[in-house]
Amino acid sequence: MTNELSVEHFGMLSIFFPMWNEEQYIHKAVRAAQETCDRLVAENEIGDYEIIVVDDASTDRTGELADALAAADSRVRVVHHPVNRKLGGSIKSGFEAAKGDLVLYTDADLPFEMIELVRAVRVLRTYEADIVSAYRLDRTGEGPRRAVYSWVYNGLIHTMFGTRLRDINFAFKLCRREVLDRVHLASEGSFIDAELIIRAQRSGFQVVQIGVDYFPRTRGVSTLSSIGVIRTMLREMWALRGDLRSVTPDAR
Repeated sequence: MTNELSVEHFGMLSIFFPMWNEEQYIHKAVRAAQETCDRLVAENEIGDYEIIVVDDASTDRTGELADALAAADSRVRVVHHPVNRKLGGSIKSGFEAAKGDLVLYTDADLPFEMIELVRAVRVLRTYEADIVSAYRLDRTGEGPRRAVYSWVYNGLIHTMFGTRLRDINFAFKLCRREVLDRVHLASEGSFIDAELIIRAQRSGFQVVQIGVDYFPRTRGVSTLSSIGVIRTMLREMWALRGDLRSVTPDAR
């Protein structure tokens, strides 16, 4: 007599993109997500999917284009911010809007090939992980200044919170619904990536890392390495240090 191993099946996958003035990328991002999700459905990895655009009070045509995409495809939804809430606020809105058993957040400029999501879903299932967090295999394309900033920042996170990830701020976090139901985020700025991982790990969730090829932005301007963003990130890290250190696993 043989025992068949049951394979975990995910009902719905949610992908959301925080967007501020991303009219040059929005069609490319949504199309890449649709193609990869269609493959996941065809391979019976997921039952269905949704794609969410979080329009962070864009001043270009991002909101208008997002609404047109949603009108053409019922699987596309749009969350509009009446005022700009920055990255942290946009990520919180995306997590709140997502309905999936799995939720992926990433950037509109597609810093990795979306096909990597297929591997991430399989890794999450095979290794019974709660979060799959990707890191960049080759960061030379982003320039030395941002690479140094990231190295110092990752070191600070490890020193202050004991959380060791190779690339904690990279915009590739695939999470189970259970994580989002338990972890409540406070950050409104770019510290939110680290906050998510710190709270999840301290709550007893398992994080697995995978390496992906990195493709830097070719259109528009990234503000993530600006002095203002870095100052806000460090201020939030310091303000939340006590709260984050006090997080302990609850019975699940």
